[in-house]
Amino acid sequence: MSQFDYKEALKKIPHKAGVYQYWNAENELIYIGKAKDLRNRVGSYFNKDLNVNAKTRVLVSRIRNITFTIVDTEVDAWLLENSLIKKHQPRYNVMLKDDKTYPWIIIKNENFPRIFWTRRIVKDGSKYLGPYASVSMMHAILSLIKDTYPLRTCNLALTRPNIDAGKFKVCLEYQLGNCKGPCQNYQTEGDYDHNIEEITNILNGKIGSVLRTMKAEMDEAISAMNYEHAHRLKRKFDLLENYQSKSTVVNSSITEVDVFSIASEEKYAFVNYLKVMNGTIIQTQTIELKKRLDESDEELLELAISEFRTRYNSTSKEIIVPFDINIEDSAIKFTVPKLGEKRKLLDLSQKNVSFFKKERIDQYEKLNPEVRTERLLTQMMKDLRMNQLPRHIECFDNSNFQGKYPVSAIVVFRDGKPSKKDYRHFNVKTVEGPDDFATMEEAVLRRYRRVLDEDTGLPQLIVIDGGKGQLSSAMKSLKLLGIDKQVTVIGIAKRLEELYYPGDQYPLYLDKKSETLKVIQQLRDEAHRFGITFHRKKRDKGTLVTELELIEGIGKTTAEKLLKYFKSVKKIREADETLLLEVVNTKQAKAILGYFNGSE
Repeated sequence: MSQFDYKEALKKIPHKAGVYQYWNAENELIYIGKAKDLRNRVGSYFNKDLNVNAKTRVLVSRIRNITFTIVDTEVDAWLLENSLIKKHQPRYNVMLKDDKTYPWIIIKNENFPRIFWTRRIVKDGSKYLGPYASVSMMHAILSLIKDTYPLRTCNLALTRPNIDAGKFKVCLEYQLGNCKGPCQNYQTEGDYDHNIEEITNILNGKIGSVLRTMKAEMDEAISAMNYEHAHRLKRKFDLLENYQSKSTVVNSSITEVDVFSIASEEKYAFVNYLKVMNGTIIQTQTIELKKRLDESDEELLELAISEFRTRYNSTSKEIIVPFDINIEDSAIKFTVPKLGEKRKLLDLSQKNVSFFKKERIDQYEKLNPEVRTERLLTQMMKDLRMNQLPRHIECFDNSNFQGKYPVSAIVVFRDGKPSKKDYRHFNVKTVEGPDDFATMEEAVLRRYRRVLDEDTGLPQLIVIDGGKGQLSSAMKSLKLLGIDKQVTVIGIAKRLEELYYPGDQYPLYLDKKSETLKVIQQLRDEAHRFGITFHRKKRDKGTLVTELELIEGIGKTTAEKLLKYFKSVKKIREADETLLLEVVNTKQAKAILGYFNGSE
């Protein structure tokens, strides 16, 4: 930092709320941030005792100038930060990935206003409602409006002088009943504007007030015995009530709130927004944010809230969020609901953002499988409290049959996938009887003694199939070889899928749906399968050798020779004396023939 005297720069920065900007040697804006206290926040970047990530250190190393803007409140800083980031898009700021132009519903500024959708906003006094992230939802609303309110679709200049002069004739839309013919004074401007007012209320989620007004008009028409008009109102009433029942998700007493939720990954975050009016979701959208400096969920959510409220022109006084937001503003109430209707809304938002995240991550990983591998290994490293990615994992499993034919198997995963060419099995040499702990101790010792002798590289993670006893036995061998501190070792107990660490009496429980647990289970199951396959071959061979040893004059060595030559007991049974003499002497051949002929 010799080229930049940050201490001198800090003296000029006040203890006030505002936005700060970092500039590099080329006078390029590289970062924008907000703060409740500008001097304290900027000073924290240069605190050498602060545990910051590598990207932040690179950012700090490139700062050559600091500018700032003081604002009245933290909320003003929050909004200013968002607008400046969108305008300048500095290199080290979170990138909002949203390159779509979303449609709006426009109520045109004209006599007898038309209503249609557009992607372009023109400042001509027209009223724009939206934007709509769901195009299908927007078309559904427009279809409802068309079915409920006959409005003109022509672009005629329906001024009073033009209408009074009789310049226009009604068109086919009038004949079809889709328009009431204001061009020929068949509909008054007051009646038309009343419809527009109701439509505006519907678009703003105030369907309840429209229904109440319509119900009163319907009752009035019935009282006046104007049944035809009452029938038309009843049809409109039913359409609107049906639409409300489909769109209402909570109690209509929740008049106007914004709902936000967030789901994070290593490099990306996703934020969902719901705008609720009178219990009805009238707008929803999910955006993706690309992290630049390992920003926290709190920082990302604050940025997204500012973006959405600006984009949707929201003036909601209450914002529902999944955790406390560090923004103090008397005009806005932040709510973290635990129960009730508001919690239901938050859960709905969380479902949306989780689905969006899964869909987007799956899409990335299909295009680039390495992304999934890195994400999986990073998640495993976090879940298992490791200090390096578990690119190379080895898992041990033991098998025996009533204390006989003990074997050990080892399977190897590289980058989260089985590496079958590296699988190995061991015939136990030093253990007598069914001693699972001693068998594990021998297998681990033999495996890593050879790895060290041949310098083939230790794994980052060793998984032991078994509980504390098997894990302790494995650790004895690793300590004997002096490598117990170089690798992470865990044991997995089958009953409750508990993970044990050496010297820790309490197990670690991972979520049953965790990808980390699924990989460990796959390792364990693969080791068991590989070990059982080898064990059965050995056991079957041992059983056959034992049967041949029942024949007088045939010992273990001779029995193994016979099996090696004939491949099975069946072929030995079917062999004649000439064929048997290829392996054994005359006396042994006669004994074999006598044994099998006698047993038939």
